[in-house]
Amino acid sequence: MDIPTIPVIGEYIAIRPGYCGGKPHVAGHRIKVQHIAVWHERMGMVPEEIVATYPTLTLPAVYSALAYYHSHRDAIDADIEADERLAAELREAAGPSLVAQKLKRLHAQGDRLPSG
Repeated sequence: MDIPTIPVIGEYIAIRPGYCGGKPHVAGHRIKVQHIAVWHERMGMVPEEIVATYPTLTLPAVYSALAYYHSHRDAIDADIEADERLAAELREAAGPSLVAQKLKRLHAQGDRLPSG
């Protein structure tokens, strides 16, 4: 007799067209699996720290997102890289910030801090 299995990860991870860009996300949240992957893999946050930082998430949801990430790593890494390229393009198109422009002007003028 075959006992049916229940795909537990499906309780936590959803993909819905038009929601989060159609990307895998934590069900009931606008937090994508790629966000959790970046927090964990690149920023070094442990799952408990992610839950403490984003208290609407549950530990099982974070672990499910990480499991999903490891099962679909190539596709999610490609999404992360595409987002990083877009952010760099937007930063470049926007030009330097007002603060950066002001600092550049001050340094160009040779301004020094007053003594004393």
